[in-house]
Amino acid sequence: MTNATTVLANARLILPDRVLRGALTLADGRIAAITPGEAVPAGAIDCAGDHLAPGLIELHTDNLERHIQPRPGVDWPHATAILAHDGELASVGITTVFDALRVGSIRSDNPAYAPYALPLANEINAMSRAGATRISHVLHLRVEICSETLIAEMEAFGPDHGVRLVSLMDHTPGQRQFRDLSRLKEYEQGKYGTSDARFDAQVARLIALGARVGAAHEAAAIGFARRLGAVIASHDDTTPAQVDRSAALGARLAEFPTTREAAEACRAKGILTILGGPNLIRGGSHSGNVAAEDLARAGLLDIVSSDYIPSSLLLSAWRLAEIWGDVPRAVATVTATPARATGLDDRGRLAPGLRADVIRIAEVGGTPRLRGVWSAGRQVG
Repeated sequence: MTNATTVLANARLILPDRVLRGALTLADGRIAAITPGEAVPAGAIDCAGDHLAPGLIELHTDNLERHIQPRPGVDWPHATAILAHDGELASVGITTVFDALRVGSIRSDNPAYAPYALPLANEINAMSRAGATRISHVLHLRVEICSETLIAEMEAFGPDHGVRLVSLMDHTPGQRQFRDLSRLKEYEQGKYGTSDARFDAQVARLIALGARVGAAHEAAAIGFARRLGAVIASHDDTTPAQVDRSAALGARLAEFPTTREAAEACRAKGILTILGGPNLIRGGSHSGNVAAEDLARAGLLDIVSSDYIPSSLLLSAWRLAEIWGDVPRAVATVTATPARATGLDDRGRLAPGLRADVIRIAEVGGTPRLRGVWSAGRQVG
């Protein structure tokens, strides 16, 4: 074998429709062959019955922001933060990440809440082009409808930035995720120590801002996504009426529907649902929304996102395999389905000709443990 070829043998290959004992040959960044059987050719890596799955695909994570701003008011050097984020994701089996960057700020309320997406996107793209990253990075813009600077920030992005996903985020208090103001107040006071008076004033300002700019910002965001050919996602749909609106706007994905009624409406409209891995692993939502496990058991969960805990993505696939009794179906929620939904037809499955994004998984007491990660055929973890 040459340096460009790797054979992973005697493994349980998680294929789209079955689990097959066999070997996977990786050559020149692609999957070259799938060979059934337990044979271990000379020079091959003996996987000793471990699972091989496609590299995980993460559509929505705030993980990079945690590295950029590890403490309030701390702006960490971006190159170092991007590399730390990239390495962390590789270490948990994620080989394609949609880095979710916020577009739309409210400077009058908090001068520190400033635009940041464009320069950070440029840095991510430059580092990827230079080969400095271990995994594949794709841009996901979280457009904040209730903001002051959205249109100006969006207009700075063009086709060369590679924006593939645009999610419509409306955090106006009193609706969607923040429909229960008492829970929003608990969050704000717990995280920022906000006083009652300041919270009340903040809610009033945001409701007024949303009423003033919401319709114009929504229309501008849809036009922006269509110009760039990006997939449109809704966020925190709570009612069937909101799902109807999302469908009318062309949304193909629904990030974190907060109720079963919304998830059922998504299914009726052909919109794929994305639920959070932390919700699934913890057994419920930390903010009082519908439990991801309940939607999974009802057949209303299509894609899992690790959201704020990268390691939850692989754990979620294993948990879904327990719930459904179907390993390929479970693994598809973090590989094939997110790839297909965003037009990444070159990855997400173990099949000849596709990118050699592969993870090797052992089980320890029923818990998945990564033993190897390959991104485009190069071992990165």
